[in-house]
Amino acid sequence: MAVLSEMVPIRQIRARFDVRSLVVYQAYNQAIAAAALEAQRFVPPFSVGRMTWVKPSFLWMMERCGWGTKSNQERVLAVHLYREKWEAALAQAAPSSFIPGVDPDVEAWRARVATAPVRIQWDPERNLRGEKLEHRSIQVGLGRAVAAEYASEWIARIEDCTPLVSELRGLRSQGEYERAARMLPVERQYPLDASLAERLGI
Repeated sequence: MAVLSEMVPIRQIRARFDVRSLVVYQAYNQAIAAAALEAQRFVPPFSVGRMTWVKPSFLWMMERCGWGTKSNQERVLAVHLYREKWEAALAQAAPSSFIPGVDPDVEAWRARVATAPVRIQWDPERNLRGEKLEHRSIQVGLGRAVAAEYASEWIARIEDCTPLVSELRGLRSQGEYERAARMLPVERQYPLDASLAERLGI
C-alpha cells in the first residue's frame, strides 16, 4: 500500500489509474452487479432514474458499504472509466456545498449548482480501521442524463472486488491490519489541469 504523507492537502483526488483509465468504486445488490459484470457496462436492473455516485477511494467505499455487509451493497465493483470521460465529468461539476474561493459568493455557487449535471462532495477519508482522517476524499454524483452516458459509454471494463473485500473484512475482524494494508489497491494523486483543480476546490 502506498503510504500517504502527513502533509496530504485537505482536498486531493487519489485513485488507482493508468494512462487509459481510472477506477471508481460502487456497491450494488447481486442482480445489478451480476448483470453489469456480464455486459461489462451497466444494464437493467441498474437504473439511471436518480443521481449515481462514484468514488475513487477504496477505503471510503468500504465505509459506505460496510465492507460489503449493508443491504443492497453486498457486491463491490471496480469500474474502470476512460480518463477523458472522467475529466469531462469533473469539468461540468459543482460542489454540493459552498467552498470559499471556488465561487465568488454563495449566490454564484447556488446558480452553478442549479444547472450543473454533475455534483462533487468532499468527505473525510478513512483509514483501514474506519477512522476519519483530516484530508478529504471526493465523491462524484452523476445526474440522470450523465449517468446514462456513464452506464453505456464511459466504461473500459468492470471488475468484481467482492472477493477482495470479503478477505479484507476477515483480516480486519482478526486484527490483521498490517497484512490487510498490503492488499489494498494502490492509490496515487490524480493529475489535473490547474484550472480544473481550482474549479473543484483543490
